[in-house]
Amino acid sequence: MARDKSSSTSKSGVDRWNAQEGSGSARKQRANRNRGGSMQGRNYRFTLLCLAIILIGCIAGFMPPTERITQGLDIRGGVSVILSASKTDGTMPTADEMATATAIVQNRVNALGAAETSVQQQGTNSILVQIPGATDADAAVKTIGQTGHLEFVRLDAIGDADALAKIGAGTENVKLKEGTYTAFMDGSSIKSSAVAQAATSATGAYAVNVSLDSAGAKTFAEVTEELAPTHGQIAIVLDGVVNSAPAVQNVISDGNVSITGNFTLDEAKALKTVLDSGSLPVTLSYSESRVVGPTLGQDSLRQGVFAIAIGGAVVVAYLFFFYQGLGLLTMGSLLVFGVIYLGLLALLSHMGAFALTLPGLAGVVLTTGSAADSSILVLERFREEIRMGRSIRAAAIGGTKEGISTSLDADAVQLVTALALFFMAVGPVKGFGLTTALGILCDLVTMFLFKAPALRLLGLGTIQKHPKFWGVANDLAEAEELKAARTAAPAASKKGGVANA
Repeated sequence: MARDKSSSTSKSGVDRWNAQEGSGSARKQRANRNRGGSMQGRNYRFTLLCLAIILIGCIAGFMPPTERITQGLDIRGGVSVILSASKTDGTMPTADEMATATAIVQNRVNALGAAETSVQQQGTNSILVQIPGATDADAAVKTIGQTGHLEFVRLDAIGDADALAKIGAGTENVKLKEGTYTAFMDGSSIKSSAVAQAATSATGAYAVNVSLDSAGAKTFAEVTEELAPTHGQIAIVLDGVVNSAPAVQNVISDGNVSITGNFTLDEAKALKTVLDSGSLPVTLSYSESRVVGPTLGQDSLRQGVFAIAIGGAVVVAYLFFFYQGLGLLTMGSLLVFGVIYLGLLALLSHMGAFALTLPGLAGVVLTTGSAADSSILVLERFREEIRMGRSIRAAAIGGTKEGISTSLDADAVQLVTALALFFMAVGPVKGFGLTTALGILCDLVTMFLFKAPALRLLGLGTIQKHPKFWGVANDLAEAEELKAARTAAPAASKKGGVANA
């Protein structure tokens, strides 16, 4: 039998040196890959650690959700009032006057501290006011519907004897007859006002401290200079009603006036709200008011939450059936998405910028489905990369990159629509647009802080060790079949060429 020269001939020193260098280079490449994978693993773990800290903060912020997330009128209940506008001369209010009145009412309601209030003009002379959580329609109308005409009147300039007798007896809120008094200054001279506890009150009553402009301060100084020696009184008259008639103890020359009258905190806030908002150009009276009970809204809320739970359960079952262990990633993504979403809603509620309504709840349901959809896109792209013959590590990187890129395109379109609804629509539709936009932002955070690093971290070795559990065994087998087919194709082509030669 002939001997193979190549096998029997001893290698030269150069050949052995080249072989050793090639082996060392391969070892260096493997070491560099392992070192790179280790550094990537640390980066992914650090990202997930930062996410865990964010999630802990979100959970602390929204627990319990029923108390931390403000509920709107259709869920929580509250007061709904329709105010009718009229003018003293009998003419219809103009469009500009109604717009001004609506803005002033909105400012007054906001100053009361009510969250997610709704103030809308209806028709040509009506304003709809909805205040979640309120239970007294009369009290609400009393504050927001006042014309806010503030006057300062010397008591000795009042000609109503009955009113003077009541004021002297300590009666509160005495109504003065028209034409029986002359004011020396009105509310137009007020620059600012603030609520504080009255310094001279032994019962903890509140006062409204008013700062006057230069002209008002000069006028007030002249009047108090005349009344201070005899401790004369100045009646503070709001819409023809004497709210307080304090005695002048000394000259007030700096323009800082304290309005006292044994006010409670709510009464002082209501007075400050009226003074800050200015005078309404029309007279408002409520033609309809109703208190909305929370029973129906709470039932709707429970049904909405139940729908989210059922939908989530169906999605999870589907994922485990088709994706096996990879379904854990999507389930984790939905949990992360939900926690961040609730934390953001609780933060906005704390800032007084959000209240959950039924249309808003619909937006939550919609974006929860979108979050599941974006996760499925990433998983499908990951498995497609494996079937194309790439390694699991490369497929995890490329799959998340391409899957997230596709999701970003879809989210961008949906975000534009949601923002258009929020900025252009009115009423409950704004709540739908807001929750939809917030859900899209939460999905983006989830993709970059959980989906991508979690799948890439698993792709460094965990999925490779247990491909059947993670649902990629068939994809790997398909990749091997494709590789074998590609290898067989050149060989067949070469054989056919020799036969035909």
